[in-house]
Amino acid sequence: MSASAAPEIAELEEQERRLTLPRFTHDDAWTLGTLLVELARERDAPVAVDIRRGGQQLFHAALPGSTPDNDAWIDRKRRVVERYGCSSLLVGSRFRAKGTTFEDSSRLDPDAYAAHGGAFPLAVKDTGVIGTVVVSGLPQIEDHRLVVEALEKFLNA
Repeated sequence: MSASAAPEIAELEEQERRLTLPRFTHDDAWTLGTLLVELARERDAPVAVDIRRGGQQLFHAALPGSTPDNDAWIDRKRRVVERYGCSSLLVGSRFRAKGTTFEDSSRLDPDAYAAHGGAFPLAVKDTGVIGTVVVSGLPQIEDHRLVVEALEKFLNA
């Protein structure tokens, strides 16, 4: 995947298959969240990070340079993952592949839903999607990449 180009749909689908977790506990949320914060700090990335399981927020951090607007974006992107069961970037990409946009064709309120990169499903093997991990503050492809990188490191730890 090039530095600025969006990943292809097949690559996004493969990421979700590959990044299925064996389990996801409160402690796992802390570990993944602090890993995301460490990666963001290394890059001086002005992001907010949010991890939820079901309806419970297990981790939230707002790094220097992030704003309350990032929290609003987190909520909008998270709702897309909760509704569609896949990453917010994949949802937006699927709409664009059909020659339309999420905003024009989803029939969902754009003030409540945003199919922009940065929200990723937390899927557990033999269970399915149980939560979300979301980053907001960078361009959407970079938000998505940061989440994927952290999940890869988390799974390989």
